[in-house]
Amino acid sequence: MAGVEVVRNKQVILKNYVSSGLPKESDMEVRESSIQLKVPEGTKDAILLKNLYLSCDPYMRNLMKKLESSSYVASFRVGSPISGYGVAKVLDSTHPDYKKGDLVWGMTGWEEYSLLIAPDRLFKIQHTDVPLTYYTGLLGMAGVTAFAGFYEVCSPKKGEYVYVSAASGAVGQLVGQFAKLLGCYVVGSAGSKEKVDLLKNKFGFDAAFNYKEEPDLDAALKRYFPEGIDIYFENVGGKMLDAVLLNMRMHGRIAVCGMISQYNNDRPEPVHNLMNIIIKRVRMEGFMVGDFYHLYPKFLEMLIPSIKEGKITYIEDKAEGLESAPTALIGLFTGRNVGKQLVVVSHD
Repeated sequence: MAGVEVVRNKQVILKNYVSSGLPKESDMEVRESSIQLKVPEGTKDAILLKNLYLSCDPYMRNLMKKLESSSYVASFRVGSPISGYGVAKVLDSTHPDYKKGDLVWGMTGWEEYSLLIAPDRLFKIQHTDVPLTYYTGLLGMAGVTAFAGFYEVCSPKKGEYVYVSAASGAVGQLVGQFAKLLGCYVVGSAGSKEKVDLLKNKFGFDAAFNYKEEPDLDAALKRYFPEGIDIYFENVGGKMLDAVLLNMRMHGRIAVCGMISQYNNDRPEPVHNLMNIIIKRVRMEGFMVGDFYHLYPKFLEMLIPSIKEGKITYIEDKAEGLESAPTALIGLFTGRNVGKQLVVVSHD
């Protein structure tokens, strides 16, 4: 196409699969390619995006492994840009639902510009009177995850006892605030004094503790929940799940959102206390956010006013520049981030 501007396109490439252990920055590399700033002629239902913000999420660790074809989602491809949720601006479009200038959030590439053909997980941003970065978390995938997991999976009631692990993360900080808005008693755990202070002083949790300072998690939970736990929002797995199972109340509910303690293990840790699910008639349910995107309008209807009225607060951890993306992603698994980890690709 004569006369079409071609620009450099920085990309974060997966260099090799990481089957176990903590991924390293060297498992990824930042490369430069080039891209034309127009959808190629004759390409239907395509959009060209300028990526503004990228979301770092724990589920991405599993996609750095070579997964079986039956997995719920495809692995990243070695030698290609990794992908994830992000916020972007439409530069060109042959898709009937999107036009130049639209702001969107959804699945995109970890690169400066992405050409998407027939995108199926992309949402137009209608509310631009809140920070655009919120669509990487609070008003994006993490927000819908918290909303669906808490309200739809857990069926909470006012006055119930709620425990949230990894509570200062992108999802956990919201679950705790949703529970408080409903009138529940909420306790969260996190991995540093700074995060524990945030849970109590910024997010309004009734109590919080540093799990790293608790040699006996069962005893810690009995201290914070002498009457037991009605709802556990599970982000961690392993020893934490085992301790929670000992402390669930009759007809308790566990929403299994993630198990970050297990993602880098060769073998998953065994869980020993599953018998309690039977004895206490506990309902334990895993869920995928993709099953709940039809609730997005309902979610926005609840959340936008709560944000504007100051009833919901959100903390973000911003890494500047695409070059910082590998370090930002890996930091999720060592607890380096405070709040929602995102990467600023462009302020434009």
